[in-house]
Amino acid sequence: MIDVIVAGAGPTGLMLACELRLHGVQVLVLEKETEPAAYVRALGLHVRSIEVMDQRGLLDRFLEQGKKYPLGSFFAGIDKPSPERLDTAHGYVLGIPQPTTDRLLAERAAELGAQIRRGSELTGLSQDDRGVTVELADGTRLRSRYLVGCDGGRSTVRRLLGVGFPGEPATAETLLGEMAATMPADEVAAVVAEVRQTQKRFGLGPIGDGVYRVVVPAEGVAEDRTTAPTLDEFRRQLRAIAGTDFGVHSPRWLSRFGDATRQAERYQVGRVLLAGDAAHIHPPTGGQGLNLGVQDAFNLGWKLAAEVNGWAPDGLLDSYHTERHPVAADVLNNTRAQMTLMSTEPGPQAVRRLMSELMDFEQVNRHLIEKITAIGIRYDFGGGHELLGRRLRDVELKRGRLYGLMHAGRGLLLDQTGRLSVDGWADLVDHVVDVSEELDVPAVLLRPDGHVAWVGDDQQELLEQLPRWFGAAIG
Repeated sequence: MIDVIVAGAGPTGLMLACELRLHGVQVLVLEKETEPAAYVRALGLHVRSIEVMDQRGLLDRFLEQGKKYPLGSFFAGIDKPSPERLDTAHGYVLGIPQPTTDRLLAERAAELGAQIRRGSELTGLSQDDRGVTVELADGTRLRSRYLVGCDGGRSTVRRLLGVGFPGEPATAETLLGEMAATMPADEVAAVVAEVRQTQKRFGLGPIGDGVYRVVVPAEGVAEDRTTAPTLDEFRRQLRAIAGTDFGVHSPRWLSRFGDATRQAERYQVGRVLLAGDAAHIHPPTGGQGLNLGVQDAFNLGWKLAAEVNGWAPDGLLDSYHTERHPVAADVLNNTRAQMTLMSTEPGPQAVRRLMSELMDFEQVNRHLIEKITAIGIRYDFGGGHELLGRRLRDVELKRGRLYGLMHAGRGLLLDQTGRLSVDGWADLVDHVVDVSEELDVPAVLLRPDGHVAWVGDDQQELLEQLPRWFGAAIG
């Protein structure tokens, strides 16, 4: 009996494996592809995902492989500067190609003891009160206490569960690939700048050695979207949109993506859960997809580990759906809006101009950036202090920084009074007595995902909140 089987070795599945292993949970990751994907779907990490990596001691690895960029111009490509004094120690986007993110997370998962089995396609599942039986394409049967489908937008796990996936099918399609171009670089840049004044779904970005990442609207929506486009299709669409095909040749890889927008009705059925693209798909506007999946895993990991390890309070695992379903619904909503604003039709263009005017108001620009970067999320923990339900940024302490204390994935009581206690929960919650000039509350209780579960200085109030998130006291 395996504790948890994770279907899919993308960023969501690998992040989940890392989180589960921090708590000693046995994890097997099944991936149907024999080799990691070479194509670059996602290009970077937003603020909240950068914070997640920092909370787990992984950020230095990512910074070594990536490049920092300003946060402006992410909402529908409307050119605005990054707001000042965002509530984060990481006010940038980290440019890093998805294959690198996948590799770094796979390395970390392996270091922590997760098994990653490639060339293993899940084709069947059944469950009972004690666990889940998984069948693979080669006829192998495996048994686990839980199964998490992180197997993408065409999720086999979701289909086998029979979970509804309502939303809208693709009405527009975009071609994406990497290829060389014979046109001189300065001419490419000039043409791209001219075209992007009106066509925001277009671009040729240099990635070195005369090779470009090419994005161009497709002629229509393919009947079979699993079939890769041809180089001739790229050339035809480049000429139609830009008046030139830039002399593109020698493609490294070619793919297509649509603007379908769907969300699973439920993220859990019995002992089977869904995360990442298996739970939600949407257009890539704003660069939110990979980040949303990583953050799903960050929310789910400690809760599922608590269930496996036997200390989860009632309703803790249910809170994964309760908290994350609305977050994804909001992402779907803002990507729908962004796609409308990127249309070349006169009506949407008029709305885009109006939106650009509104974004000159600092509060509007800040609100949209906090939405895109996911630092504005507040889970509903009930009424109380304004910090309640929000993640706490990496505040500086007298003896270091907050996120440096969270690498083990445990709860944390940051106590500036020195009078509080977590006796009975010391195996699950670290009690840190320290002070921060950036934090104007006496004490905060943080869940393993860094969200504030309690604020105050009253020991009795604290004793009422600890069982809600960390179960019954021990001893």
